[in-house]
Amino acid sequence: MINAFANTMKVPDLRSRILFTLAMIVIVRLGVHLPLPGVDVTALANYMETQAQKGDSPFGALGAILTIFSGGGLQQCGIFALGIMPYISASIMTQLMGAVIPSFQKMLREEGGRQKMTKITRLLAIIIAVIQGYLLTISLRNPAKLGLDLNNLVLDPGFIFTITTIFIIVTGTMFLMWIGDQITERGVGNGVSLIISVNIISALPGAFAMAWKSLVGSGAEIKPLGALAIVALILFMVLVIALVVTITQAQRRIPVQQAKRMVGRKVMNGGTQYLPLKLNYSGVMPVIFATAILALPTLLVTQIWGESSKVTYWVNILMSPADIGYYIISAFMIFFFSYFWVATMFQPQQISEDMKRSGSYIPGVRPGPPTATYLDQTMSRLTFAGSLFLTLIYFLPSLLTVWGDLHPIVTQFFGGTSLLILVGVLLDVMRQVEATLLQKNYDGFMKKSRTRGKYGHLQGGGDSNKGLVVLWVVIAVIVLTGAIIMAAK
Repeated sequence: MINAFANTMKVPDLRSRILFTLAMIVIVRLGVHLPLPGVDVTALANYMETQAQKGDSPFGALGAILTIFSGGGLQQCGIFALGIMPYISASIMTQLMGAVIPSFQKMLREEGGRQKMTKITRLLAIIIAVIQGYLLTISLRNPAKLGLDLNNLVLDPGFIFTITTIFIIVTGTMFLMWIGDQITERGVGNGVSLIISVNIISALPGAFAMAWKSLVGSGAEIKPLGALAIVALILFMVLVIALVVTITQAQRRIPVQQAKRMVGRKVMNGGTQYLPLKLNYSGVMPVIFATAILALPTLLVTQIWGESSKVTYWVNILMSPADIGYYIISAFMIFFFSYFWVATMFQPQQISEDMKRSGSYIPGVRPGPPTATYLDQTMSRLTFAGSLFLTLIYFLPSLLTVWGDLHPIVTQFFGGTSLLILVGVLLDVMRQVEATLLQKNYDGFMKKSRTRGKYGHLQGGGDSNKGLVVLWVVIAVIVLTGAIIMAAK
């Protein structure tokens, strides 16, 4: 693998793409630290540091997610305060519309339909950025509405401040969208996903320092078992990342037999190919959908009624990780969106028809409708296992926050949307880089790919059952790690 990293600098085209991507990442990180005009950033930073030393989270788990996804821009009130999230929200909405609205489906099938959908997504992202920018401006002018004990956060609140701030925030979001497109076209990987990943990784040093102060302590308050808890957390993170990579890349390979055919006067025996069905077919989308929908009631109630109202109080209790209702609603949402995504994106009827026209068939299954039924049943079972895995990963940060009394910023790296996005983006970058290296006759990252398949794909008919076994192993490790953390506390 070390040789593969060295080889990336030997290919001129790949080297230029990597350097361009790094330059764009530097620009993104610089924009995060440019503050909005008229906001007392120093007072906000001091307040956040005081709350962190107390072990409190003024924004809760939702604020931790937004802070991580914006790369600290939301906490520092930078020009990239919203990050790329308006574009992500718009992409989710257009994908859902393309799946359920017939006119959008027809437009996607037409020539140039993808370009039209991209334009709609960008216009929708601008509208969402304007709305979110306006809500953020109101919160800055009245921090007490969010439960923040801050006065005079905005030096000169008024109409000019509102218009200027909204314009700067929307411009920052549009600039990030442009950078994402440039990285996709001239860099390595998907630009938008890479920006999110960089923002997530930027919070890792602060999260580690926060975990050290919380578990080990500082000064005279040194906890004897704190170092053991830190080691357990690191080992647990490595294990979870390995399992996420394994399950993300796992697939059920269904054998497909080619029928015999005449080539001239010879009868050619059809070969055996495989139809790969991913265990986690929907990827991170169900978790993103669930996170966005579950965060919406809290945001709306807080903006309308304020932090001190009874309505906000009961909504916060229902959405609290300490309440069983939070886990029931979250699990239902993830399972629902997982099956919804598979139902809209995976078309077994079309696959069976294409196989029948090409003379292919699954051994032991009749062509036509029986093949479609077989594929649908197989994908349903895989989706159940994948949904169970996504639910467990989604709950990990909340469970660690409750069991270990850790800050949400720390626990976001042990599961949830952050970890799933990081794994998916990094694997995509590795695929793209390795494809370029192999094309230029260099060794890739995985030398044993011929024996196990690219990037360790689980292969074979019964490998989907291994995913369920892995899930139970993760549950056991979670319980053990929780016990160690509680002992350390």
